[in-house]
Amino acid sequence: MVACCKGFLEIIHGLHKCPFIDINHQDNEGNTALMIASQAGHISTVMYLLNYYPGIDTEIKDCRGFTALIKAAMTGRDDVVAALVMAGADINAVDSTKGKCARDWALKTGRYETLYRLRRLNLRPKAEQFCESYVPEWPELKERVAKATAEKSAREKITQQIKNTFGFRLPRDPQDNGVLDHMVRITTSVHSPLISTGCRPLCPTSPPQVGKRRLAVPELVKKHPEKDLEEGSVCHSNGSISHIIPSIHSAESVTTTCCADTERRGSILSMASTKVATTFIPRSMARRNSVFPSGCIPQISVCRPLEATPKKEKKKKKEKGFLEPPKWKYKEIKDEKKKEKKKAEKEKAEKEKKEKKKEKDKKKTKK
Repeated sequence: MVACCKGFLEIIHGLHKCPFIDINHQDNEGNTALMIASQAGHISTVMYLLNYYPGIDTEIKDCRGFTALIKAAMTGRDDVVAALVMAGADINAVDSTKGKCARDWALKTGRYETLYRLRRLNLRPKAEQFCESYVPEWPELKERVAKATAEKSAREKITQQIKNTFGFRLPRDPQDNGVLDHMVRITTSVHSPLISTGCRPLCPTSPPQVGKRRLAVPELVKKHPEKDLEEGSVCHSNGSISHIIPSIHSAESVTTTCCADTERRGSILSMASTKVATTFIPRSMARRNSVFPSGCIPQISVCRPLEATPKKEKKKKKEKGFLEPPKWKYKEIKDEKKKEKKKAEKEKAEKEKKEKKKEKDKKKTKK
C-alpha cells in the first residue's frame, strides 16, 4: 500500500511474485492498494496491478462506499479512469452514502476533462487492435478526391470563393477515423514496414471493452497453453460484465489487528484532507482521509516521573591567572550601547518619578 501510494513500481514488480500477498486487503478505512494508487494518479502502478496481480477486485468499497473508479474520478485522474473502465470497472457503481456514481462525482467536483473522457469511452466501448490488419491507403481518400475533382456549378464556385476570403481557419481536434487515426493504424500494425515490433500482444483478437472484465497475465498462462496464446485465438476476458452486482467488502468486516479501540482508529493524515473532501463530502465522511494508507493513532499516556528532575549546576567562577577567550570589538561596542540604553531608561524613569512627586507636593500645599 505504501509502494502504491508513493508510486514505487520496482517494489510492486518485486512483490507480485510473493504468494502470501493479498492484493484485495483493506486497511482500517477500507482502502485497497488499487484505491490508493488510483487516487494518487500513478497510472503505471494501476496498469501493473490490473495486468499482473491475479484476482484483483475493482469493485471493493471503502468505509464511505467509494470504489477505485469513483476516487479516480473525484481527483481528476483521466488515464486511471480510462484504465479502470477498460479493465471492467463498473461505471454505474454508486457510493453508499450519497448514492452517486463516478460521473456524478466528476461533475460535482469540477472534473470536466474526466467526464469528457468517460463520454468518449462510451461512444467507442470496444478498443480496436491494429496488430493483424494492414491497409496502407486511407479508405475515405477516394471519396474525398472524387468530390474535389468533380465539376462545380457557378453558385458553388462563388460560395467557395467567399468562404476562402472571409472564412477563419481555427485549429480543431482531429476527426474520428480521419487521417491521423489511419496513420496510427498503419504504424502500430504488426505487418507494417514502417516500424519493427519487439513483442507481440497477448490475445490480439480479444481487445479490451468497457464493462468486460479482463484476466491478468498469470491467469491467462494458467488457463491456456503457450501455443494458443501465440496463435492469438484466446479470449482475454472471462466474459463477465461489470453491471452484475459484485461482492462488496465493507470496512466493518475487516479485522483490525493493530488496535481494538475504535474511537482512536483512523488515518494519521486525517488533517491533511483535500479541498474536494472538505467541500463536497459531509462531515461524517470527511473526518478520515482516504488518500494514504492509514494506521492507528497511538494512545499517549502522560504521567509524572518518580525521580525529581536534576537541577542545573551553577557555573563556577572564573579563576584568575588563566587565559580567557578574546572578545571581539563589535561585541564590546554592542554591550556598551546596551548599557547606555539601560542607563538612559533608568534616568528617564527617575525623572518622571521626581516630577510626579513635585506635582503631588504642589497640590497638597494649595489645599
